[in-house]
Amino acid sequence: MKTIQIYRNIAIFMQFAIVFRMDSEWLNLSEAADLLGVHPATARAWGDKGDLMMQRTPGGHRRFRRADVEAHLETAVRSQSGGVQLVVQNMVGRARLELTDGALNGESWYQTLDDTARQQLRQIGHQLIHLFQQYLTQTMPLPAARAEARAIGRQYERLGRASGLSLAETTRAYLFFREFLSQTVYDMAETTGTQGPVHWGQIHQKIITITNEVLLALVAAHEELTHGA
Repeated sequence: MKTIQIYRNIAIFMQFAIVFRMDSEWLNLSEAADLLGVHPATARAWGDKGDLMMQRTPGGHRRFRRADVEAHLETAVRSQSGGVQLVVQNMVGRARLELTDGALNGESWYQTLDDTARQQLRQIGHQLIHLFQQYLTQTMPLPAARAEARAIGRQYERLGRASGLSLAETTRAYLFFREFLSQTVYDMAETTGTQGPVHWGQIHQKIITITNEVLLALVAAHEELTHGA
């Protein structure tokens, strides 16, 4: 009898071991989506299109192998990193075109700036691009990126004030630069397509987060001087 009980215990243990192994190797839709960092509807669409390997249970439920999900995630991270580098490269290239006298001559506020101020404007623009490069490639955390963005906003305010620009004109100067940053992402998303592992929407949202911080700091610096006068 003891031998039979031992075999029964072993059988029960093996059943639990098999279930545990299956649970650890296979993920349901929500678990796969959480691991990928996407909405379940996105993971479902990837599975249905064959972009993400999937199997169905007899009841029709989707199941994803953990190894397949992790491999997909690794590929996505590499592609996303490549997408970020493309954005930064295009920002630099576009800045060379946009921040030239030819592209800016039609702006009334630009006519007010002397050669020194124009050079300072270009330098601030390149600082902002460098900030994006660090933040988008995750070499700079968000709190530090926000602090740097605020410092850049104060530089814009000082440049405008020293050049005799009004707050509206200084803001226009900054928005001119911000517009081409946003347009860079829009153009690349349109060219490469919005599907796939490069999340252009996320990249654009990060750019908005930082550019808004710059704008708020610019206005705040002007208000501090106005109220202090």
